Amino acid sequence: MTSPPPTGPTPAPATGAGTNWAGNITFGARRRHRPSSLAELRRIVAAGDRVRVLGTGHSFNHIADTPGDLVSVAGLPQRLEVDPVHHTVTVNAGIRYGELAARLHARGWALHNLGSLPHISVAGACATATHGSGVHNGNLATAVEAMELVTADGELVTVNRETDGDRFAGMVVNLDSLGVVTALTLRIEPTYDLRQYVYQNLPAERWHAHLDDILGGGYSVSLFTDWTGDTVDQVWRKCRTTDGEESPATADWYGATPADRPLHPVPGMSAVNCTEQLGVPGPWHVRLPHFRLEFTPSSGEELQSEYFVDRADALAALDALAGIREHIAPVLQISEIRAVAADDLWLSPSYRRDSVALHFTWVKDTTAVRPVLAAIEERLAPFAARPHWGKLHGVDPGVLAGRYERWSDFRRLRREYDPSGTFRNEWTDHYFPTGS
Repeated sequence: MTSPPPTGPTPAPATGAGTNWAGNITFGARRRHRPSSLAELRRIVAAGDRVRVLGTGHSFNHIADTPGDLVSVAGLPQRLEVDPVHHTVTVNAGIRYGELAARLHARGWALHNLGSLPHISVAGACATATHGSGVHNGNLATAVEAMELVTADGELVTVNRETDGDRFAGMVVNLDSLGVVTALTLRIEPTYDLRQYVYQNLPAERWHAHLDDILGGGYSVSLFTDWTGDTVDQVWRKCRTTDGEESPATADWYGATPADRPLHPVPGMSAVNCTEQLGVPGPWHVRLPHFRLEFTPSSGEELQSEYFVDRADALAALDALAGIREHIAPVLQISEIRAVAADDLWLSPSYRRDSVALHFTWVKDTTAVRPVLAAIEERLAPFAARPHWGKLHGVDPGVLAGRYERWSDFRRLRREYDPSGTFRNEWTDHYFPTGS
């Protein structure tokens, strides 16, 4: 469904593009906009020759940068329309997951998963296939059932899974290259409670022998390591209260010792910003993230990278990285290992393969981190690792294209929705060159 762009003058832009959350990217936009209405947004897009969308800025590369117009959808009218019959909710694109989750829970509903941070916007997370954890849980974009977006000519278009089928699967993880998403319809379920258990010092021989069972040993499971040795430093295990777990956890778990106090994933940091642990039950939206919405989880003094490998290759991939731990550890704050279920979204790093995500939180020193990324990518090359779209990596575009079966289909979809290249930038041109 489409509608023509509204007429009227294009409003004056808000100037000053600023930086991303981490401060490692300074945006080069000539103009920055925060429209307060859909009509205003449509005029901005229709009048622009280069337009990109900025969410909460929690990306670590130039995916959101532009020499033209940088648009935030955070000022658009709020929406939260629950459809209890079809188990869906329609929300404005700029809403943060933490805000959405609290409002959903108050109405008796829940999402299937959340990321580590509840501070990220729904549209930005879905556009880059950001994820939580769980062997049966797809990334956050797998909950999307419909989208509204403004295309390059200012038209408002609605697409959904039921009527657009396979094409829709190509539009959800869109890298903000098809249009400005203004609203999303997400699949929801009845609210649920979780307990969060944290364990320390998971022995190497145990995770080597039981990695798949450990990753599947809860609704959501995260392993944290600093790569200074073979031992996993912490295991964060989130279990639905209906699964029969009791609180507090008193027994060792695969040889790991239950923590006797709340912990932060990064050694030495206060756990005050983290979600409640020690097996205390609580609603899904205050247990699934690692960090609380009401606190700033970090000062932004970090860089991040992440690579997805087939779950069947996870142990071999981890062993490959262990061979360069002496290069990884000196520039690392912490590394997180999580499972993500397979999906059908064309540009999802978990497309058609159950995956394990290998996440790295680095010190904020790009010069020191870049050669380590090159070494990691060389080690992970035999496993066709797919990097997270919003984080730092150096995988060659030609190599990356070979790791996505629907790469060429997405290029055609991109040409169809943006023939004039309005939503191009240097970053997208690197992966999808002009004319491709």
